[in-house]
Amino acid sequence: MYFDFDYYWRVIRYVWRLKQWPKRRRVLLRLLVLTPPLTLFHGLCFLLDYLLFPRLWRQKVKQPVFIVGHARSGTTLMHRLMSADGERFSYFLYWETLFPSLLQKKCIRLLGRVDAFFGGPIVKKLKAWDEKTFGPFRHMHDMSLWNSEEDQFVMRAAFVTQQWATDLPVMNEIDLFHVDQMPRKRKRWLNHYRECVKRQLLLNGGDKIHLSKNPVMSGWVGSLIEAFPDARIVVMMRDPSQCIPSLLKLVEMSWRHQGWKPEEYQDSLNTLRDISFETFHNPARQLAQQPDTPHCVVDYRKLTRTPRETVHAVYEALGLELSESFDQYLQAQAEREKNHASKFEYSLGDYALTGAAIEAELEPFYQQYNWPRAASHGANGE
Repeated sequence: MYFDFDYYWRVIRYVWRLKQWPKRRRVLLRLLVLTPPLTLFHGLCFLLDYLLFPRLWRQKVKQPVFIVGHARSGTTLMHRLMSADGERFSYFLYWETLFPSLLQKKCIRLLGRVDAFFGGPIVKKLKAWDEKTFGPFRHMHDMSLWNSEEDQFVMRAAFVTQQWATDLPVMNEIDLFHVDQMPRKRKRWLNHYRECVKRQLLLNGGDKIHLSKNPVMSGWVGSLIEAFPDARIVVMMRDPSQCIPSLLKLVEMSWRHQGWKPEEYQDSLNTLRDISFETFHNPARQLAQQPDTPHCVVDYRKLTRTPRETVHAVYEALGLELSESFDQYLQAQAEREKNHASKFEYSLGDYALTGAAIEAELEPFYQQYNWPRAASHGANGE
């Protein structure tokens, strides 16, 4: 199993320098005492997968679908609509991203069946923990152990995860976005990611299509096409004066929750702002260089106003046949998704980021999608 020692040591050095930070000892304990044995455990299970499940040697990843786009642009909504087509797609639930090995997942599923036999006491406790941990934040992002989630979380065991960048303001120290511009890392990262996807596919029967969503993979589009030549791409597109400040506030709240002060995370916040602009540019640039890659660009406004018709258009663009049962699901969901919104509030002024500055950076997109210019926007979530 791959492990990124480069980023591991960067984070250790960063935390080591924080002599006055109250959580320094606790985080160093995680990094220096807990991470090594956990990594060895994951690596051993990864190796045993090929010994215990010989079908893994023959497992293929065929025509995967990747949903990318700026965070808060509807990637989650599109992913959860499409993931309801369960006969066609395989995807990661959040708890499954915590255990990259097929052996681990199968053991946990077995424990789940044993627990159900005794009335589900463990699941009840997990659901209580889930509600306590994620419930207060679901107005920002509907997260749960049992929800479909971002693929990139499955690379946490390889120390290739945005989790550290939300716990610590290290976005200016470690770069998880510009993979298309990182020749030394992209091959190793994508090889490991492919291995994780193969295991998930085999867990779900082996004959489905992998369905992924991850905003950070907007910087991976070229690498994804290189690693999966028959990949299909869905790009979500939303007014940046809405989704950029929404993301900045979401991440800033995470840093504040960890006790960081504005002056301590400002550099990382500036990095995230710059990455936000690249999230629009890179998918367009990479797909222009790969015109034969099946892809579809989805306007967030159309997805929320006409979700059924929008999903139909996506399926047609990707060459997928839409089943009658899935279409019935879309019809039933249509009215509910039209009201898709969030109570998560933000404003451009919170970040000294003007509508004019965003327009200057993303002018071609403003022209193409006719977004309102230099106007105040209400608060809407992903």
